[in-house]
Amino acid sequence: MSAEATNPATPGPITPGAHRRRGRPRIDLRRLGRAALLGPTTRDRLPDAIGHVVEAHRAHYPDAVLDPLRRAYVLAESSHRGQMRKSGEPYITHPLAVTLILAELGAETTTLTASLLHDTVEDTEVTLDQVRDQFGEEVAYLVDGVTKLEKVDYGAAAEPETFRKMLVATGNDVRVMSIKLADRLHNMRTLGVMRQEKQERIAKVTRDVLIPLAERLGVQALKTELEDLVFAILHPEEYAETRALMAANAARDDDPLAAIAEDVRGVLREAGLSAEVLIRPRHFVSVHRVRRKRGELRGADFGRLLVLVGEDADCYGVLGELHTCFTPVVSEFKDFIAVPKFNLYQSLHTAVARPDGEVAEVLIRTHQMHKVAEAGVVALGNPYAPSGEEHLDTLGERADPTRPGWLSRLLDWQQSAPDADTFWSTLREDLAQDREITVFRPDGGTIGLPAGASCVDAAYAQYGEDAHAVIGARVNGRLATLSTVLSDGDTVQLLMDHMESGAASEPSRDWLDHARTPAARIAIRRWLTAHPEGPSATEPAPRAPYSGPSARPAAANAVVEQPGATVRLAGCCTPVPPDEITAFAVRGGAVTVHRVECSGAQRMKNAGRPEVGVHWADAATAEYRVTLLAESFSRPHLLADLTEAIALEGVAIISATVEPPAQGRVRHTYTLQLPDAAHLQALMRAMRNVPGVYDVGRAQHAAAGAL
Repeated sequence: MSAEATNPATPGPITPGAHRRRGRPRIDLRRLGRAALLGPTTRDRLPDAIGHVVEAHRAHYPDAVLDPLRRAYVLAESSHRGQMRKSGEPYITHPLAVTLILAELGAETTTLTASLLHDTVEDTEVTLDQVRDQFGEEVAYLVDGVTKLEKVDYGAAAEPETFRKMLVATGNDVRVMSIKLADRLHNMRTLGVMRQEKQERIAKVTRDVLIPLAERLGVQALKTELEDLVFAILHPEEYAETRALMAANAARDDDPLAAIAEDVRGVLREAGLSAEVLIRPRHFVSVHRVRRKRGELRGADFGRLLVLVGEDADCYGVLGELHTCFTPVVSEFKDFIAVPKFNLYQSLHTAVARPDGEVAEVLIRTHQMHKVAEAGVVALGNPYAPSGEEHLDTLGERADPTRPGWLSRLLDWQQSAPDADTFWSTLREDLAQDREITVFRPDGGTIGLPAGASCVDAAYAQYGEDAHAVIGARVNGRLATLSTVLSDGDTVQLLMDHMESGAASEPSRDWLDHARTPAARIAIRRWLTAHPEGPSATEPAPRAPYSGPSARPAAANAVVEQPGATVRLAGCCTPVPPDEITAFAVRGGAVTVHRVECSGAQRMKNAGRPEVGVHWADAATAEYRVTLLAESFSRPHLLADLTEAIALEGVAIISATVEPPAQGRVRHTYTLQLPDAAHLQALMRAMRNVPGVYDVGRAQHAAAGAL
C-alpha cells in the first residue's frame, strides 16, 4: 500500500502477491527517494514523486482537482529537504507513504493535502498560519490535529496530552484520526531500525489505543495490518509459529477453500445471481485466534470466502442459495446488514460445510458495503462537504461519522479526567471495550453504551453528574437494581430523587463496582474524593430522648378553627409540615387533619363533609409522626441496615411491618416519630442510601401492626 523500509519483523506475504491489492506494486523507496530529492521540474507539472498518489486518488475521484496536492508536495519537500529518516531515506518519503495509504483507501483531496503536510508544523520551520494562508482552514485544522505537543512543555504528559488533543480534534473532524492511523501504520512498517525497547513501547501504544480506534472507525484495512505488525514485535515466537503454519498451508497441492469457492460460483450461476466470489486469506492475528479457538487447523480455516453483489436484496438471495445447497452452520450466522455494527460495518456472515467435513466461513455484502468495511470513515470522503461537491458515489444519504456514541462519550469524560495519567489509563480501559449496545429512554431517545454497561452507566450517560440523585430504574417496565446489566434494545427509565428541600442525593461507593463507563467512574470517584466522610458517616445531631408511643405532641402544632376540639393527625397520610393540609370534624368532637392529596380526605369532600380551617403553628419546636413506605430488593441483613439508618438519624420507630418477599422485592412500612418536621427529607435520603433500597415515599395508609 505504501513505502516500506527494511524491517525484519514486518509480516510479509506467504506467496508472491498473496492478499495484495491487484495492479498496484509496492513502491521502490530508493526510486521514490531520488524523485523526492529532485523536487518539481516545472511550476505546473505534477512531480514524479506523487505519481503513485495521483494514480490511486484518480481511481476513486476521476475528476479531482490536483493542484492542492502539487502545492502541498512542493511545500513539504522543500521544508523537509535535508532531513533523513532513521532508515536512511529522505524524510519526504514518510508523508508520501502516509498519503498513498489514504489515497488507496479512498480519502478525498483535502485529507491527502493535509497528509502531505502533516509533519511540517511539527518538524520544520513552516507555521500553522502559513498552512492556513496557502491551503485554507480545513487543511490547517487537520494538520494541527495531528501535530504532537512538545515534550519540553509537557514532559512525561506529552504523549497522553497529544492523544487527548487529537481526540478532541477528531470530535470535530474525523479525518484527523484517519491521518494519524495511516501515519502510525507507516511508522510501524519501518520500525525495524529502532532499538527493541522502543519498538515494544510503540507497539504497546498501538495495540492499546490506535488499533481499537481503527476498529471503531471501521478502517479494517489499517487495523488488520497494524495487528500483524504488533503481533510480530510483541509475540515473536507465536508470530513465527503462525507464519510457518500459513507457509505450510500455502505449499499444499490442494486448496479446499478454492474448491468450495468454485462450488459456490456454480450454485450462484445456476440460480441466476450475479456475484463475485473471492478468497480472502486470513491475516496472521486472525489465523492465530482461530487456532486458539479450534485447535488444529484445517485447510479452509486459513481464509474465508467473500461474495460481492450489487444490491442489498441480492445478499439475502445468495444466503438462501447457500443454505439450500450446502449444510449451514447455524451458530455462525450473523446479520450485520439489518443491524449494522457501531463502526458502519455491514455484511452477512455464515458458514457452510461440505460432505467431507470442511467448513468455509462466508461473508456476503455489496460492493459498497465492502468499500466501507475496508476503509470505514475514510470511505465517506469529505462528510462535511455540501451534497454533490466531493463525494458523489453510492453511499446514499450520508451519515455524519464524527460523533458516534463511543466518541461522544469519550469526549465527555475526558473533560473530567483530573490529570494526564488518569486520562491515559482510562482511555485504554475504555477502548478495550469492543462492542456497543443501544438502550432506549421512555421518551423514545436512545443512549449508546459499551456492552456490559449497567443502569448506573445509563444514568451518568443521560444526566451527567446529576445522576448522583438516581435512586432506581425500570428496565423494560420492571423495577431493577442499579447494578442490572443492560442488553441491546432494553428500555430504561431512571428514577431520580427530586428532594423538596433541594438537598442533593449522594452516590454510593458500591456503584463503582457496577460502573463500566469512564464517565460514570470518574464522576463517582470525584464525588467520593470530595466527600471522604461518605453519605452515612456524618455524625447525627443530638436528639431529645423520646418518651414513648403514648406521647402525641405532633397534633398540637396543627391549629384548627374549631375552639375546644381535639386535634388528631390522620394515620392514613400522616401529615407533617410543610405539607398542605385540610381538616374534617369527626364523631366525639374531634378534628382529623389530612394532607390535601390524601385519598381519605378526597372521599370526605366528595361525600359533602364540611372542611374545617387548619394551619401549622411553629413547625420547628415539636415532634411529628410520619409513616414511610420503603421498597427494596431482598438481601440478608437489609432490615437491620434500614433500622440502623433510621436510628442514626435520631428517629424513633413506633411500628413497622415487613411484607413477605415477592419476586425478590420487599415492602417495609414504618411509622416513625421525628424530632422535627424539617428532618423528614434527610431521613428519607438516609433510607434510600441503604444498599438494596430503590424507593422511599410517604405512605397513604397507616401501618397495620408492630414489628
